[in-house]
Amino acid sequence: MGTSTIGVSIAVPEPYGRLLQERRAGFGDLAAHAIPTHITLLPPTEVDTAALPGFRRHLSVVAESSRAFPLRLDGTDSFRPLSPVVYVRLAEGAVDCSLLQERVRSGPVVRELQFPYHPHVTVAHGIEDEAMDRAQRELAGFTAHWTVTGFSLYEQGDDGVWRSRGDFPFGRPGTAAAVPGQTARLDAMPSPGDPLHA
Repeated sequence: MGTSTIGVSIAVPEPYGRLLQERRAGFGDLAAHAIPTHITLLPPTEVDTAALPGFRRHLSVVAESSRAFPLRLDGTDSFRPLSPVVYVRLAEGAVDCSLLQERVRSGPVVRELQFPYHPHVTVAHGIEDEAMDRAQRELAGFTAHWTVTGFSLYEQGDDGVWRSRGDFPFGRPGTAAAVPGQTARLDAMPSPGDPLHA
């Protein structure tokens, strides 16, 4: 029946998702507009198309039994020299993401990880070192927080672009510690005339 390349992730909500995607493109990362800004739960995985209905059912069960949780991004770091990646750090919500990704990977689609799981938001990957340094420096003041209320299944098209193939909302409300609303700060926020606001 063929195969598909899929992934499961937590989308970074607007306006932060688009802002970080535009910044990633501005650093020269050509993959920026093909990859929605996200926190990975299941990395890119090739599966038989016939396995997708069962995997969707598994994701529904995982989501239905999951509880909303607060997530906060704060500052940057890098996986260099092990991997050519600069990312925005999770200051809160990492344990919740770790537990969630274990459950996502425990169903009909089993995926061994190349590296230990470390939730993050990639803002530069595989570009020149100077541009990686710039990404790490210029986004060092970035922070955002929101309440995670679900995750999404994505599929990579023949054009290399990742598209959502379904949202899976959590079935249980968050605890009193959940962060209401969304806020973000960037030391050099774009001005109204900046292309990020177009």
